[in-house]
Amino acid sequence: MQISQFISNAGIVAWPLLMFSVVALALVVERGVFWFRVWRRQSLVVQKVLKIYKTDAYTALSLLQKNADLPIARIFIEALELEQPNPDEMRLALESAASAEIPNLRRFSTVFETIINVAPLLGLLGTVLGLITSFSSLNIGDVGGSSSAGVTGGISEALASTVLGLVVAIFTLVFSNMFRGFYKRQVALIQEYGGQLELLYRIHYERGDFNVNNSANIALETAHS
Repeated sequence: MQISQFISNAGIVAWPLLMFSVVALALVVERGVFWFRVWRRQSLVVQKVLKIYKTDAYTALSLLQKNADLPIARIFIEALELEQPNPDEMRLALESAASAEIPNLRRFSTVFETIINVAPLLGLLGTVLGLITSFSSLNIGDVGGSSSAGVTGGISEALASTVLGLVVAIFTLVFSNMFRGFYKRQVALIQEYGGQLELLYRIHYERGDFNVNNSANIALETAHS
């Protein structure tokens, strides 16, 4: 059976299911590109920043600015741009920036959940409508006659709509769970790298390098002016 014929057999519910499938595919591509960029570059950039920050806060902050499209880089920038914070203020800044970044990491999760929940229900609705068509076309006194075409068409609609709803839901669920796993891993990395940056800043602070952030900000402002 051709795909076009299969969709046609699914009846009226095929249209919202097709819309869901297009939306899901577009969001999967967008999230896929986002996470690919994050995992390809972020760890290397952050590890390099932490290494450089031990001796050169200005260069570390400059490197973060060049990679501001990465979630952890944006979090670090928010904290490092503070002027002379104490360690507790640095920790609060990291936590606040991380909380502000969470919605970006979980972007479109509500849309995915909606499609996963609604698509099977639309398939079930198509099943019910198909069965109604079948029973309304059924004529006991005309078995094998003209009414059999309506019965067959109703059953075909019921089965096709069920399959289409499940396919859309399963496709979306697979990628939604994968992105949820990426999100949880990213949160763990934010906590890990944020803790390392906080520890490095505390070392600077205890050594008396109170202006470690401020000097880097001044240098950046001078370079931009």
